[in-house]
Amino acid sequence: MSSVKETKNKGATKGGADGYIFQLAELDKIDAGTGYSTAFGAVVEGERTQVGLMNKARGTGARPHSHPNEQWNYVVKGRLRVNIEGQEERIVGPGTLLYFPPNHVHSTVALPDEDVVFFVVKDLSHGIVGKAADGTMAGPHYDKGFEPKS
Repeated sequence: MSSVKETKNKGATKGGADGYIFQLAELDKIDAGTGYSTAFGAVVEGERTQVGLMNKARGTGARPHSHPNEQWNYVVKGRLRVNIEGQEERIVGPGTLLYFPPNHVHSTVALPDEDVVFFVVKDLSHGIVGKAADGTMAGPHYDKGFEPKS
């Protein structure tokens, strides 16, 4: 096995150093949207890419944000409201593959009827967490009625 164990994302698993075959549902979970999203899940990093199995609770999600690395999301369970800069808003469900170009503002929010699970792939030019478009990193999106109690 490789002796390189350092990861770009704190708490991620390092492919090669931590093995070559992974049960994503059994790995440690990390916050994948600190400051703008409720996404959390297992992340595995290779030499050039990072992948993860992410969860978003129903009625929650990401405020508009961007990142310098390109991203792919494959929806496994649930439905998302998706906004991608320059595109019309869409509602998507299982079996949908989403592409987010580098530096394009986008957001995804789980509809209120069920939790969402999605598989994510990003290049490793940047970590898993992006930056909120308004620059505040003031927290994730919550649909009305789903806001956390203070």
